[in-house]
Amino acid sequence: MHLTIVAATGGIGRELLRQALAAGHEVIAVVRDPSKITDPVQVVRVDLADADPAALQSAVKGADAILSGLGARSTAEAGVAWRGTQAIVDAAEALAVRRLIVVSAAPIGTVPSPARPHPPRHDPGDGFFMRHLGAPFARTMFRTHYEDLARMEDLVRASDLEWTIARPPKLSNKARTGRYRTALGHNVRGGFSISRADVAHQMLHSLDQPETVRQVVGMAY
Repeated sequence: MHLTIVAATGGIGRELLRQALAAGHEVIAVVRDPSKITDPVQVVRVDLADADPAALQSAVKGADAILSGLGARSTAEAGVAWRGTQAIVDAAEALAVRRLIVVSAAPIGTVPSPARPHPPRHDPGDGFFMRHLGAPFARTMFRTHYEDLARMEDLVRASDLEWTIARPPKLSNKARTGRYRTALGHNVRGGFSISRADVAHQMLHSLDQPETVRQVVGMAY
């Protein structure tokens, strides 16, 4: 496949790039700092905080799918997920690229957003710990980050694209295992963590899973 990987130097983006190349895909990497890319791959420089539409369109033209690891790395970058994703959606729709897979976070289903001002209090997949301790703590600690991701999800859902939203819980830098659980439409029951490598593995695997189109995918060990 011809894939465009956005934010290819981030934690999940690096894994998407590495695994996609290893699988033989043709890849264009969209990054803010091309000097951080050492793989033999075509690179397009785009700052998703204020994306150049022409540059972004050049990166997604002819792609079979776009995979995005975009997300704020600090409070100062809050807003980059929804703004950057809006630019991605606009570019995809302008060039008739249909498939989009983005990464969000497990608690986002319970975070208010402009399109969902009154979300459910609990995710159907969350157990007692996550409902009463884990998720409330995470929403408090990462409020600004999660509000950004919730708004990003609104934009993706409202698009005409064949989208998938990956919602992992706590992330680690452990190696890929390929052994994790998934759930469509909700979080994984009892799931607490997953590696960035396995999140990337599942996002790439979703390319061959039509049942994940226009779905949220929970994932965890």
